[in-house]
Formats: sequence, structure tokens, C-alpha cells
Amino acid sequence: MKQVLYFTTLLAAALSTRAVAQDASIFPKGEKSPNVHHVGNVWLNELNRADSVFSFSISVATFDPGARLDWHSHPGGQILLITEGTGYYHEKGKAKQTVRKGDVIKCLPGVEHWHGALPGSGFAYVANSPSQKGGTKWLQRVTDDEYGNLNTPVRSGGNTEQEIINLSREKWRWMSEKKVDTLAAFFNEKAVFVHMGGTMSKEQELNVIKSGGIHYKHADIQETSVQFIGNTAILLNKIRLVAVVGGNEVTNPFVVTEVYVQQGANWTLGSMSFTRLLTQ
Repeated sequence: MKQVLYFTTLLAAALSTRAVAQDASIFPKGEKSPNVHHVGNVWLNELNRADSVFSFSISVATFDPGARLDWHSHPGGQILLITEGTGYYHEKGKAKQTVRKGDVIKCLPGVEHWHGALPGSGFAYVANSPSQKGGTKWLQRVTDDEYGNLNTPVRSGGNTEQEIINLSREKWRWMSEKKVDTLAAFFNEKAVFVHMGGTMSKEQELNVIKSGGIHYKHADIQETSVQFIGNTAILLNKIRLVAVVGGNEVTNPFVVTEVYVQQGANWTLGSMSFTRLLTQ
């Protein structure tokens, strides 16, 4: 604990004041759905039921990291508006896609597909479903191989580099929102965090985020680059970080070095180092 307090004191001495508003979820999560047609935790919030006037239903689905729906199809099709996080969308016979906040997915009528969250990311969308031709037709479970098989083509903005960049951005949001459980699954068990010359373990970093010893309010990302060495990705972020340290809101420019290690189909964060820049 003394070591954590020492690090937060060092950070407070190095930073200056700045405030930045944060994004928040638009809709409540709703009720947890029973695990009948999916794996993992999924919440549903029905915003509009189809009736004689409006012949479509609108609902919000929120997924924990790793949660995914079974294979299914929609007789009348469906449109998904991705509102949070990063997930998979996979049509039968096609490449699996990585989709993220802001994407619009058109599920064509009768086409078998599945969608769900990445292993290290929560995921949410608004679904618009026409009701004239009937409801969802549920099929078989998505196998572990289908969900995470590296031999299945995966598109992520065209390349794996973009996937790492997106994971890094999601990580800043999870840290801002103090999503400790999500971060615990995302951080490698042997992860090391370097703050102003001192180091923290995974457990120490999670504890300081949970307690509010360091609140990473906002990372204004200015430049990003990614390099790969085998199954390791090294990402450099030039940022202006707004944080609350020891009760004081502060800001400063950093270069943050992030090391990601691929384990099977998943990427975990193995190291994160902060280097303060002299320029403001």
C-alpha cells in the first residue's frame, strides 16, 4: 500500500489541472437474459414492441466480454447499431468481422449468423427487427473453434494492427469507467505497469483503479503506432492524460508504451509504461 501511495504522490507532482467530460451509456442495460440462446452474460432492454402501427421492435443488447449469441437468422432481417465496445459479427460462409462503436450492421433476411463480444471487451448494440415475417430462428451453439479459431478469417478494419489500436482505446475507456472486472480479464497475469519510474503488478494496478487512487478520466490520443514481433504487439500512444490523483484533477502529456501478447485467439495487455513529455 505504501508503494501505491508513493506512486500516486509522484504522479500528482508531475501533473497539471484539466477537465474533460466522459461518454456514458445511453440506455440502461435492462434485465439479464437466461442462458438459453447464448453463452455468457447478456442483458436485454426492449425499447419498443412491434404493434399494428409500428411493425418493428427495437431493443438494446449488452454483452459481457466473451458473451455471444447462438447461430440464428431473422426472416425479416435485422439492423444493428453498435453503441459500445467491440464485438464479432459472423455470417455463415464468410469471414468473421470485428465491429465496434459507430458501426451499422445489416443482417439480411434468412442469412445464418452470430454476433457477440470479444474476449477482452464488453459490447452493446441497438437492434431494429421487422416483425412481419416472424421472430428470430435459433440454431446451433457457436463452438469454441468458431468463436476463437485463428484459422477462421478475421477482419478488423482490414488488419490486426487496427484491432490492437481499438483494444487500446477500449482499455482507456474501461480504466476511465473503473471497469475492474473487465480489466482483470484483459490484463495478463504477469502484467507490469510503470508509473514515473516505479512499477506495479496487475493486482496493484487494479486496486489503485478500484480505490480511485488514480482515476484515469480521459486520454486524448494524438498519435499511435503499432509494431509486431512474433505474437507480441508494441503500441506507442502519444496522449494528453487527464486524471484524478490523490483527490486532485491533473493533466500532462505522455508517451505510453503498451505491450500486447497473443494467447490463442486473444490479446492480453502485458505491460504499460508512462513516459512524461517535457512539452505541454
